[in-house]
Amino acid sequence: MEQKSENKFSKWVKNSTTVRMLMMGLLILILMIPLKYIKSLIIERSERQKSVISEINDKWGKEVLLYGPILKIPYKTYIKTTHNKGEKTAYTTTKELIKHAYFFPEKLNASTTVNPERKHRGIYKTAVYQTSMNIEGSFKKPNFNSIDIKNEDVIWKKARIIINTSNLKGINNEVKIRVNKSDYSFTPKYENNKNNEYNSEIILHKLESSFIAIDDLPKNNTSNFKISININGSESIKIIPIGKETTLNIKSSWTDKSFIGNFLPYQKGETATNFDAKWRILQINRPFPQQFLNKLPNLNEFSLGVNFMIPVNQYQQSERTAKYGYLVIFLTFLIFFLIQSLSKINIHPFQYLMIGLALTMFYTLLISISEHSTFLKAYLIASISVISLITLYSKSILKTIKFPILILISLTSLYTFIYVIIQLESYALLVGSIGLFLILGCVMYASRKVDWN
Repeated sequence: MEQKSENKFSKWVKNSTTVRMLMMGLLILILMIPLKYIKSLIIERSERQKSVISEINDKWGKEVLLYGPILKIPYKTYIKTTHNKGEKTAYTTTKELIKHAYFFPEKLNASTTVNPERKHRGIYKTAVYQTSMNIEGSFKKPNFNSIDIKNEDVIWKKARIIINTSNLKGINNEVKIRVNKSDYSFTPKYENNKNNEYNSEIILHKLESSFIAIDDLPKNNTSNFKISININGSESIKIIPIGKETTLNIKSSWTDKSFIGNFLPYQKGETATNFDAKWRILQINRPFPQQFLNKLPNLNEFSLGVNFMIPVNQYQQSERTAKYGYLVIFLTFLIFFLIQSLSKINIHPFQYLMIGLALTMFYTLLISISEHSTFLKAYLIASISVISLITLYSKSILKTIKFPILILISLTSLYTFIYVIIQLESYALLVGSIGLFLILGCVMYASRKVDWN
């Protein structure tokens, strides 16, 4: 009697739709564990890539941001202090302080031809470049009266020109500036970067010229200048448009680029193999004046230029694909559940687990193959491998051909649908919503004949 009762219970567990659904839900929860580890693996590999690229760029020369040239002129200020000596006697002392005024160019014209190349370390690669940046322009006579400084307090003989740049390591030549017909060399000026005056994520290093001769200063007439800087850089090249009229021309044979910064070029001149971009910015286009007192502000947010980063987005695409892992497992289990319910073919929980593990293997294959090939090839190889494995396995457990063919078509459609979604940007939500609605309709249609009792 007891044995008959056990057989009845075993038969109920085996044939109960509710029990099968609970077991399927439990297996999905268990399979969340390897999916969680796969997501962690994607993040780890992505961070490793960033670390290697940063190391390569640091040794070659980091991104180039140029802030200058700027005319720096010292001037005298006075502080008067009244001292009381007794009730009736008082005297005044005057203390002299030296401060600096900074003047931006009237015209600033920069042009450069960037010669980029790829640098590899193992499976990782980044974009670096060599360039010669030619800068010319002019300074007009500073108007000290507008900032309440008397002409006799201006120390013209100690005027200098400064350039701020983010990349000293990559400079390959002695940097000189020709003002009118005289040349002046630049030397680095050490500053504590932890408390640098620009308070910016991009640390700028200061280059300062020797004293400019009185005859070369714009004391009475406009002073023209020219600078040529040969530099190794990576990722991007940018300038800050400090001229009252600033023009920038960047040419390169690099195809994978993007125009970055606060201003876009008015002319791109793009072809399949190169580009010729031109910018023109006027003082009225930017919210800062042509002169400052005491210290220079942080103007990095107004920079403009070109980004030469190699589009390395396989980890981002893999991460987006992994987000659909739960959906893939759930829908695949649902297909097998419906087949089992409609055909009365018994599928063991262990077989569900094997199918789920095969589905999770898709993501490890995708990550590893995409590191050595394109994402599309990796996706095709991984999806074909997993679909083939599950189809052959389902043929062995379902003992028929029509259901494995159904599974083959369903998985192929599902992986195709996911690939389309992750490639879309603007329409990803719309296509995903429509696709899920159609999938729900198919499931509702297929489940209408299931005997839930």
